[in-house]
Amino acid sequence: MIGLSPGNGHPYSWSAIFNGYDAVAMEHCGFPVIPRYLERQRFPDDAIAGARVTHVWTQDLAISRHVAQAACIEHVVDHCTNLIGQVDAVLLARDDADTHLALARPFLEAGVPIYVDKPLALSRVEAETLIGLQRFPGQLFSCSALRYAPELGLTVAQRDQIGPVHCIAATVPKDWDKYAVHVIEPLLQLLPDRGAVIRSQRWSVADRVTLQIEFASGVEVRISTLGATSAPLGLRVFGAAGWCDLHFADTFRAFRAALQDFVDGVRARDVRIAPAAMLEVVDLIELGRQA
Repeated sequence: MIGLSPGNGHPYSWSAIFNGYDAVAMEHCGFPVIPRYLERQRFPDDAIAGARVTHVWTQDLAISRHVAQAACIEHVVDHCTNLIGQVDAVLLARDDADTHLALARPFLEAGVPIYVDKPLALSRVEAETLIGLQRFPGQLFSCSALRYAPELGLTVAQRDQIGPVHCIAATVPKDWDKYAVHVIEPLLQLLPDRGAVIRSQRWSVADRVTLQIEFASGVEVRISTLGATSAPLGLRVFGAAGWCDLHFADTFRAFRAALQDFVDGVRARDVRIAPAAMLEVVDLIELGRQA
């Protein structure tokens, strides 16, 4: 486990999903939501199967020690590259994308599988650089865990009820660079035959950003990050015969599913998320950043 960025508690939560946790120490992680959803689980039954977080590094030794205490991690290291040769894979749990290339490069060049927290990058150029550093297919894994949230997918009954999808309106609180990816990934999962983006328009008001897209299939998508405005994280899906709302509800389940898929991919040494899929997500993030 490496990295810690402001406002992001993934070093605590992801490590706990592997290892279990110390309830007293976790109360002081600085992210009150984490101990609340962890206490609803049953450990070790709900932990990641067959893997542990054994080492941790953050930019601050005191924080590293606290993460280790809260998430039952045996080893604290004083430099992230010390992990090379000591671990089977790395979790890069920073969501400030501008740090990803520098932190991931040594591991990619050393052939170590790495999960890079969302978003992988804020531009196609940087994403292609990261992907190009892979020593084997599937070495680099990156996504929003909401890609794995079943509540953001349509059931068979919902698809039958609303008919063919014509439009999706997605909303998420906070800022575009870090949070748009949370709705971009699940909405792309809903549109397997979307085709290429043929038209887009972006506008912003204060700290709110909206990107409107038309795909070659004729489906229209509107993605809005609403800054400090109170907003649900969800999708409204409009079909030919009706509509339905999909709301994100289970953080632990989404995180666990994404982490388990990464671990399974490391074991199988195969590709779990294709580079083209990662690049399409980054392309939409980049469109939303352009005036």
